[in-house]
Amino acid sequence: MTRQAHELDHRIVGDDMQCVEITLDPGETVIAEAGTLMMMDEGIRMQTIFGNGDGREQSFMDKLWGAGKRVLTGESLFMTTYTNETTGRRTAWFAAAYPGKIMALDLRDFQGRLICQKDSFLCAAKGVTIGIAFRKRLGVGLFGGEGFIMQKLEGDGQVYIHAGGTTVQKDLAPDEMLRVDTGCLVAMTDQVDYDIEFVGGIRNTLFGGEGLFFATLKGPGHVWIQSLPFSRLADNIIAAAPKAGGKGKEEGSILGGIGRLLDGDN
Repeated sequence: MTRQAHELDHRIVGDDMQCVEITLDPGETVIAEAGTLMMMDEGIRMQTIFGNGDGREQSFMDKLWGAGKRVLTGESLFMTTYTNETTGRRTAWFAAAYPGKIMALDLRDFQGRLICQKDSFLCAAKGVTIGIAFRKRLGVGLFGGEGFIMQKLEGDGQVYIHAGGTTVQKDLAPDEMLRVDTGCLVAMTDQVDYDIEFVGGIRNTLFGGEGLFFATLKGPGHVWIQSLPFSRLADNIIAAAPKAGGKGKEEGSILGGIGRLLDGDN
């Protein structure tokens, strides 16, 4: 079956701080989230677009609807395309903002649709539609965090998603249930049923340290889980940062005091 989307060649570079090199043939285009570009060759035209990024002709209202759906996920109104306008091959490089792994996935292997967390999408071949996936249950909307409105990637092209830390993949059998921290869910196939479950118990709620809710994933389907969601990384950085009075999390520790003394803070 002929692929409708542009067919991209790629090379993933690095270990824990990965980037992806996309090689574009003449006339080929890659679409990406704002802020993910690392570098690009001369001869690649960068263009900011308004809409869902699939490259099809759309009316203004269709573009406005596509952009509005992206705003609901917390993303920018706009996306960026990178098109090779030369007669030779050119490369563009993309990277995520925090440590982790980049995965190259072909939507044809997943019945043309993947559901992913809003921060995980990096770039895709022109022809892939980047939209949102609504979940009907009210509980998911109120408490799901990253979960209620997730990004929906549709088409027959290659997509590149990023997961923080280490990535674990699981195949869920029919009716098999998996409970996941809401921030650790990276992506899932469209068949997976997703809901939110209250942790329960006053001690768990107040002292458990894992939040009030789990994401419950019910098979059949395939899921991708990350060990270091960006929200957790950001919380740890903020907790360790110096407070307004100049004291950090290490206050009271011998090393912290010596460190500030050597730095001239005392």
